Amino acid sequence: MSSDRVQVSVDHHVAHVRLNRPEKRNGIDLAMFEALAAAGDRLAREPGVRAVVLSGNGAVFCAGLDWAAFLELGAEGSGKLLDRSDGRPDNLAQRVSRTWADLPVPVIAALHGVAFGGGLQIALGADLRYAHPATQLSVMEIRYGLIPDMGLSTLLPGLVRNDVARELVFTGRRVSGAEAVGLGLVTRACDEPLDAALETARTIAAQSPKAIRAAKRLLDGSRGLDTAAALRLESDLQTALLATPEQMEAVMAVMQKRAATFDDA
Repeated sequence: MSSDRVQVSVDHHVAHVRLNRPEKRNGIDLAMFEALAAAGDRLAREPGVRAVVLSGNGAVFCAGLDWAAFLELGAEGSGKLLDRSDGRPDNLAQRVSRTWADLPVPVIAALHGVAFGGGLQIALGADLRYAHPATQLSVMEIRYGLIPDMGLSTLLPGLVRNDVARELVFTGRRVSGAEAVGLGLVTRACDEPLDAALETARTIAAQSPKAIRAAKRLLDGSRGLDTAAALRLESDLQTALLATPEQMEAVMAVMQKRAATFDDA
C-alpha cells in the first residue's frame, strides 16, 4: 500500500497513513494526489482495519498544493485533477479529502506545524482532528485567487457555524490549533497529537467492528434527514447488531472484565 509519497502501515487493526514528502513540507503534487486516493480505496476494502490515523512526516502535516510541480505539468496536471471520466461524483482533487470521510471506519488526523489549503481540506475529511496548540491552519485558496475545491464545501459546513466558515474562506486567515478548537475546526488540542490520535484509534479498534461501522453510518447518514427518517435509520442499524455473536461477545467481555475478541468480516 505504501509509495514514496504516502506510507501506509497496519498494526493491531489500526492503519497509519503518513504523507511522506517532508523535504517539500508534504506539498501535494500529482503523485501524492494519486497515492492518497489509492490508499483510501485500498483501506476501504481491508476488513481487518477498524480505525485510521492520518499524519504527515517531517516538520508539518501539509503545507498545501505544490504549485511549482503543477505549473510544470500545465494543463495535463489540471486535467487529471478534475477528471470524472470514471463516473464517480468526486474528481481526483476532491477524492483526497472525501476518501477519508467515505471510509466505513473512523479516521483521526494528527496535525502539527501547518495545515494549509489542500492540507487542511485533507484533514477535514477525517472524523476527528487532533492538533498541537501552535499548529497553524488556513483555508488559503483565496490568496491565490481561487476557491477551495478539494471537498471543503461538503465538510466544513458540518463543523463550524456558517459565518465562521465564510470568514475562513473569504479571508484565508490563519488560526492556531488552540483557536481552532473553539471554532469547531479541530476536535482537541494536545502537545503530542500523533500519540493522542493513535491512542484513540486503538481504543476504537478494541470495540465491536460492526458497531463502529454502524455508528459512523448513523452519524453520517442521519445528517439532513427529518426526525422520522433519522429514527428509522437508527432503529434499522441497531436491529442489525442486536443479539448477533459479535454483540454478545461485547456484552460478555464487559461482564467478565476482559478484552473482547472480534472476527472482522
